[in-house]
Amino acid sequence: MGKILITGMSGVGKSTALQLLHLHGHRTVDTDTDEWSRWVTLPDGSTDWIWREQAITDLLTGHDAGNLFVAGCKTNQGQFSPLFDQVVLLSAPADVLLARIKARTDNPYGKRTEERDAVLHHLATVEPLLRATATIEIDATAPVERVVQQLEELAEH
Repeated sequence: MGKILITGMSGVGKSTALQLLHLHGHRTVDTDTDEWSRWVTLPDGSTDWIWREQAITDLLTGHDAGNLFVAGCKTNQGQFSPLFDQVVLLSAPADVLLARIKARTDNPYGKRTEERDAVLHHLATVEPLLRATATIEIDATAPVERVVQQLEELAEH
């Protein structure tokens, strides 16, 4: 039984990997929903989409059978790292991320110029922080089936 956090930038393939893991019979949770995340206003007046602390804690401490794959990228995810067996950073170059975001039809984020600019900014500023706290990094330019195979292998160790 493994609890795996799949994190990374927008467009890297977290949701796609999660869908395939679900089809393989694993329990999966995409945290980009109101059930798992909430908006907060920061002291500077900006907003942030963070995990609901109690919901995530209950999810992770209450999981006791099979593998659990959780996907997301939130500013407060680091406080939950000790509750995961692995923290996996999926990574891909900027051109790959932008092409995937442009082509996807299930998520409107990244279609506007300012959102694409934010993706590039986060790639430069947030991804290094994720890399520093990840237990492993997987090249998400590989076919999704290979990425999922690597995730499943991690869960079994």
